[in-house]
Amino acid sequence: MSRTETAPTAAANDPMASSTASPRAESAPAAGSGGHRARHTRVPHANHMAVPWHEVLDAQGELAPSAGIADKSSIICRVGLIILSAGASTWRVRDAMNATADVLGVTCSTDISLTAIDCTCFDETGSFSEVASLHTTGVNTERIWNMERFVCDIRAEGASWTVGEFHDRMDAVERKPGNYAPWQVGLAAAAACCAFVFLLGGGPIEMFCAFVGAGLGNLVRRLMLDRHLTHLACAGTGVAVACCAYVAATHAVGLIEPAALRHNAGYIGAMLFVIPGFPLITSGLDIAKLDLRAGVERAVYALSIIVTATLIAWLISSGAQLTPDEFVDLGLGPVPLTLLRLAMSFVGVFGFSMMFNSPPRMAATAGIVGAVANTLRLALVDAAVLTPEAAAFLGSFVAGMLAAFATRRTHLPRISLTVPSIVIMVPGLYLYRAVYFMGALETLSALDWGFRAVMIILFLPMGLAAARILTDPEWRHCT
Repeated sequence: MSRTETAPTAAANDPMASSTASPRAESAPAAGSGGHRARHTRVPHANHMAVPWHEVLDAQGELAPSAGIADKSSIICRVGLIILSAGASTWRVRDAMNATADVLGVTCSTDISLTAIDCTCFDETGSFSEVASLHTTGVNTERIWNMERFVCDIRAEGASWTVGEFHDRMDAVERKPGNYAPWQVGLAAAAACCAFVFLLGGGPIEMFCAFVGAGLGNLVRRLMLDRHLTHLACAGTGVAVACCAYVAATHAVGLIEPAALRHNAGYIGAMLFVIPGFPLITSGLDIAKLDLRAGVERAVYALSIIVTATLIAWLISSGAQLTPDEFVDLGLGPVPLTLLRLAMSFVGVFGFSMMFNSPPRMAATAGIVGAVANTLRLALVDAAVLTPEAAAFLGSFVAGMLAAFATRRTHLPRISLTVPSIVIMVPGLYLYRAVYFMGALETLSALDWGFRAVMIILFLPMGLAAARILTDPEWRHCT
């Protein structure tokens, strides 16, 4: 007898991006009768309801390949949802779900967005559909790594696991705390933005003030995120604190060195920790794989964060009379400039990787990849060999090729190396200047900086996609 079941579901509690949905109601015709069975799970009322996975199982102690299609579907959907909650690209989410479905003996068809998965599983008994959603989005590169290893274990041993064992192992992944306390993440943002200011052309005063501003701004943002406040409010408040702290730091330094009050261009660097580089880059990778729904949603999410951050920064800069001036030339020779760029690029990528919850070894590997790729990009622009847009493409391409080599040696997730290594190439300065001149009603300047930023942002994922096509035979095919 064929059976078709439909059930909305979602993932279990997760401090970073817990999954939510309605409780599952299952109906199935009883053998030899026209009756049906219905079961409801009581959950607390909330805008996003967390699904208690262990309470909705039909056969928790049964081997997963022998369980009913509803339990198989929940395992598959939850695997995808945990990876999606970590900020992975849609291709990676679908690949993990397909690998799990293959072990469980079902066919899986999915439609994935930024915060939701629509999943339908088929086997000889019929089909089962469910919808799972996240209440928020975020980035956790260690979780991506843990889930990659979990999927490898599924391929090797999953056929001997019970349904309950699958969920127990996923519980362990979800419940693993972050690697860094809020103050450590704030310090990482401070170091990354300080390095970012140097790479933009800033000197010691701008770097110090950006260090103070970014550290306090990201600390406040992280504390707000830990209390599950909405992302736009967290981003806006973090930027406001960062800009105000930068102004305060310049006045404090000005008590010793009066010239510090003229070094206000670095305040842009103090807010760059909020630029959503991870979803911005993965949106391009999703679109390259024709996952248009997820790609467009990621791009819209990133754009909403960028617009919020730049508008808040513009309001504060207008009140404090700050202008995005050009930085004063530091007068460094080619050799010391190159060495400092290598060091600062490493520090910047390492700091951003810590913000993405990368373990130290993963962050250091990404830092090496980013240091080489970003220094090469800047050198090509300085030498007028390539335009900034073409240099961005080549820099991200080199980062992708180096990450492919590093992945084979270290077995770290490729996306956890490539995306942090090119986040430092995202033109946050250009984006802010576009909004600043827009607010000043200088339309031509706003369009000029805006188009420059868009061109570079478009070329960054193109470079990664080109490297991925050349080095990953699975990724370069449609199926």
